[in-house]
Amino acid sequence: MPIKAFLFDLDGVIVDTAIYHYQAWKRLANELGFDISEEFNEQLKGVSRTDSLAIILAHGNLTLPDEEKTRLATQKNEWYLELVSRMTSDDILPGVPAFFSQVRQLGLLTALGSVSKNAPLILERIGMSNVFDAIIDGNKISKGKPDPEVFTKGAAELGVQPAECVVFEDAVAGVEAGKRGGMFVVGLGSPDVLTQADFVRPSLEAFTVEELLSQIEIDAKAV
Repeated sequence: MPIKAFLFDLDGVIVDTAIYHYQAWKRLANELGFDISEEFNEQLKGVSRTDSLAIILAHGNLTLPDEEKTRLATQKNEWYLELVSRMTSDDILPGVPAFFSQVRQLGLLTALGSVSKNAPLILERIGMSNVFDAIIDGNKISKGKPDPEVFTKGAAELGVQPAECVVFEDAVAGVEAGKRGGMFVVGLGSPDVLTQADFVRPSLEAFTVEELLSQIEIDAKAV
């Protein structure tokens, strides 16, 4: 099938809010009496807030009632929002505007596929609210990555088949979600980490849509 749509994760693909998530989670862990490292934080990339909290509490050997977990997740989000509310278009990652320009010139559809419930706020702050044909965020899904729901819903809203989609992801959980959804997945980061991706590049910088489509065609012929 010809490629008709590109589906993008937000954090680590279009902007890098990982540092803000880390700062907020680290602050929460510190208040609970333990610490988390940047290396540990890698486990939380692409994972929902609720699941991230569960991973952190397990790391701290803490078992808490649901009411307290809800309070902690809300507190973390408030700290995170304080940080991202200062974002501007300067926070868009290098190569993103040029890549999106190429996508539009070729008439391809675009969707955001992010588990973050704060995605609309971030898109507004960086001036990218209107560049997507569909926006699927944490408010529209019931299952976080690696479940493929965020991407399959994106394809459905765009009116295309999964096999007609390319997913752009920087996290292991996101790559798995795209593959489970039956889509071609471009990993943005290290090939040693994003081992399930069909194609890996460091970022969208110096990367062209034509180069990608050519690679997909080569892969299709090789099957």
